[in-house]
Amino acid sequence: MKIFKITHYEWCMVVTVSGHSAPSGLTNHSEKKDILYGSVEVEIRSGEPAVLLSYEWFATYAAKQLGITIGKCWAPQKPHHHRLTLLKSVHIYKKHRVQYEVRTYFRHMIYERLTESTLKTFLEYIQRNVPEGVSLKVSKKSFMDLPAQLTDHVPSVTLK
Repeated sequence: MKIFKITHYEWCMVVTVSGHSAPSGLTNHSEKKDILYGSVEVEIRSGEPAVLLSYEWFATYAAKQLGITIGKCWAPQKPHHHRLTLLKSVHIYKKHRVQYEVRTYFRHMIYERLTESTLKTFLEYIQRNVPEGVSLKVSKKSFMDLPAQLTDHVPSVTLK
């Protein structure tokens, strides 16, 4: 009996029977179809533009190593500004104020034509390595089959 490490938090026992190794307790993956994603958009936000640029380089390099098609990588021209104006003291007049500003920078990365298994591996890898102060938002667009109600009513067309 051998034990192989699958991920950081999941262990699986593998039993060797007559020279072939088969995972115990796992289902046959040929029964389940792998979902195809047309595009996956990863949006990252931070207060430091240099950190975003470095993380974009890291995620793009990881995608190249996994053989993922890289689409467009871009950033908006201006950051989002959030300004807050407060009185310096509760008991001071209106003319004594202080203004605080928080800037949020964005970067968008689009990856195209992924399978579900590749996407899970890629997202787990980049999510584990997110720097401090960076938020990550993932939007997926998948391919779906037409519903049976629509395919039944479509007449078959033959070319002559």
